[in-house]
Amino acid sequence: MKNNYAAMVIRHAKLILVLFTILAVASIYFAQRFKIDASAETLLLKNNKMYIQTQVMNKRFSPDEFILVAYQPKQHDVFSETTFNDLQSLSKAFAALPRVKSVTHILNVPLLGNASELSPNVDADNFTWLNQQYSPQKMQQLFDQHPLFTDLLVNKDQTATALQIVFKKDAALSKINDQIIEIQQLALDKELTDEQQAQIEQLKTQADPIEQQLKQQRQQEIDKIYQITEEYESRANFYLGGAYVLGQQMIEIITQDLLFFGSAIGAAIVIMLFLLFQRLRWVVLPVLACSLSVLITIGIFGLLDLRTTVISSNFVALQLILTLAVVIHLIVEYRQLALKNKQDSQAVLLEKTLNSKFKPCLYAGLTTSVGFASLIFSGIQPVVSFGWMMIVAMTISILVSLLLFPAFMTLLQHKQEKVATSITTWMVKRFTAISLGYSKSIFAAAAVIAVISVLGILRLDVENSFLNYFKESTKVRQELTFIDQEFGGSTPLDLVFSIPKQQQDKQLVLSAETVQTLQKIHAVLSSYEATGNITSVFNFTELAMKINNNKPLTEYELTVIYTLLDDSLKDKLLGAYFDPDTHQLRVSTRIQDSTPEFNRAEFLETLRADMQAINVKEDQYSLTNLFVLYQDILQRLFSSQILTLGLVYIGLFAVLFFIFKSFTVALIAVTPNILTTLIILGVMGWLNIPLDLMTITISAIAMGIAVDDTIHFVHRYLEESPHQDPEQAVRNTFDSVGYALLYTTLIIAIGFALLSFSDFVPSILFGLLTGLAMLIALLTDSTLLPALLKRFVGKAAT
Repeated sequence: MKNNYAAMVIRHAKLILVLFTILAVASIYFAQRFKIDASAETLLLKNNKMYIQTQVMNKRFSPDEFILVAYQPKQHDVFSETTFNDLQSLSKAFAALPRVKSVTHILNVPLLGNASELSPNVDADNFTWLNQQYSPQKMQQLFDQHPLFTDLLVNKDQTATALQIVFKKDAALSKINDQIIEIQQLALDKELTDEQQAQIEQLKTQADPIEQQLKQQRQQEIDKIYQITEEYESRANFYLGGAYVLGQQMIEIITQDLLFFGSAIGAAIVIMLFLLFQRLRWVVLPVLACSLSVLITIGIFGLLDLRTTVISSNFVALQLILTLAVVIHLIVEYRQLALKNKQDSQAVLLEKTLNSKFKPCLYAGLTTSVGFASLIFSGIQPVVSFGWMMIVAMTISILVSLLLFPAFMTLLQHKQEKVATSITTWMVKRFTAISLGYSKSIFAAAAVIAVISVLGILRLDVENSFLNYFKESTKVRQELTFIDQEFGGSTPLDLVFSIPKQQQDKQLVLSAETVQTLQKIHAVLSSYEATGNITSVFNFTELAMKINNNKPLTEYELTVIYTLLDDSLKDKLLGAYFDPDTHQLRVSTRIQDSTPEFNRAEFLETLRADMQAINVKEDQYSLTNLFVLYQDILQRLFSSQILTLGLVYIGLFAVLFFIFKSFTVALIAVTPNILTTLIILGVMGWLNIPLDLMTITISAIAMGIAVDDTIHFVHRYLEESPHQDPEQAVRNTFDSVGYALLYTTLIIAIGFALLSFSDFVPSILFGLLTGLAMLIALLTDSTLLPALLKRFVGKAAT
């Protein structure tokens, strides 16, 4: 079959090149539809009960979409005429944005603490700075430890203030989302039917164009807000906060990394290819194959509307590695054949190259896909999508490499090839000598390293801090840190308390017992170092007590006030925290991501225990919003990756057994791959690099990278071993495959080391861990693998 394949490709080389040209043009067109979606929402698991419950509660309490713009005076006080003038000007400029519903700041909020009494007839708007023109000293006094506005509009130290820009909801999108939530809510009690799932998908299809337009509008709004604040930067520092701001910043930094470091890595690869091969054709061909593979893949993703998220944003870099590895193996094989068979024509050399490398390249693609297939078992949609994306990318890389290489080479004349450089020759000879002369030491070292790696894996933990995704020197990190530390945290956590039936009284809006329970919940949340701003109905009761000469309102007084309050004021003060229809109270807090040594899993465990201690049973409350959703997905990722890693090893072994038809060979071939993944995870454990939404996929990546070298080495060894003793078979294998292994590792490791200069920490870790995986794969495949093959696979085994 391979002879027919080789002859067919060479015979139809020009047609193949024409087809690739047409495919490239079509891919350029569809690549324009390719989207990067780095919003925080793409990292959530949207089909589990916790997500659905969060959506239901968001619908019920209707919290607004907002962006917080923090204003930190450089030389004047927060409570000064300069600040007041700036806030009014900024508010007017922000309010002019088309989608803005309102702009809230210290000058236009009702300062009811200055009211003589809290009565149903109170006109809240009468107690704003805009109407009363309070002095700066009076404003400072009114906002000192304010129950509602401290950590929201003014920080505790009163060194910074903030404007809360609230945006209008898109009516059409809200209607569609409400319909989706109504159907999804049924899944809280029973599994959805196929018809209901189809309804959800149909509604999502309707919502998608609106959401895409809204995302573009949000990006424009954020850019405009930054543009507005530039005018005031001589007097104040500005910091933006909010989920959509974070998403936009992540998109920008990922896009910059793709462009800048993609170009830098490409340049480094070009230089390394020229230094190693010293011929232009061996630079142009790999670059062309890599570029075409990536372009076709992006075109397919654009056509199918498969969007890359933060988790899958590195698929381009990974495909670059995989394509380059295949092409380099083909180049090295061709060069060696050309040196040995100088009399052969170009067609003959290409046919021999394909006959020798077709199977191992195909097998390498298959086994690499098995490594990435582990991601499919995660059950986490963004990770599952990443797994499928890499399988598609791997398939395209193999097809492009095996078709483009011979087709391109038929256009060129056969020229005298140069021998390998003295440095690479020396390195290959050293690996050969070590693997043959120190096999017992290699086995012992591998066992020790495996044990140390397992101990490191036991130290692994799961954490996710968006703050730590950025270098401390970046503006993004500084903004996130300032909002997190000065304005009550950055990651929202809601505790929704269902009032027990025995505390419900039709004559009372809230019983004294319910208010006391709410006070206890506040006390519990306030006791943690990591909790920032805490807001609920209890804040309103505190404000009411402050107005009432520090005397708490009775439950009857509270009911009268609530009943007679103007609906707009009632909604403004309590609407997002109390739902009288369902008798539920929402306690909203934000977790401070910058808290040192913060263990999120331990925090949630302690919170549940403390709730039990104040006699709030587990069925009386639910924890919702981004904090618990992220923690849930992390725990699921950790469990799925660790549990399925063993299954992946078994699956890889099965594929290797299918390829090599030998239990012994399959077991030997899988061993270095297992060791590589163990070492990578062990290094992360010993260096205290947590498994988060970005690094959780590194084991699959390490497996995918390591198995490629293994396949080529084992396949060549099995071809050599029937004709000579095991030691000579190892030497011949190194002389043939060893250079390709070495070249691939050097090029990729040096190229991806450039990512260490990125401002995006996940990119840094990806570059360093990928480079490390390449080096470890080279070491295990150049020492442990040949030693095992020599020891256990001789002429008889083949």
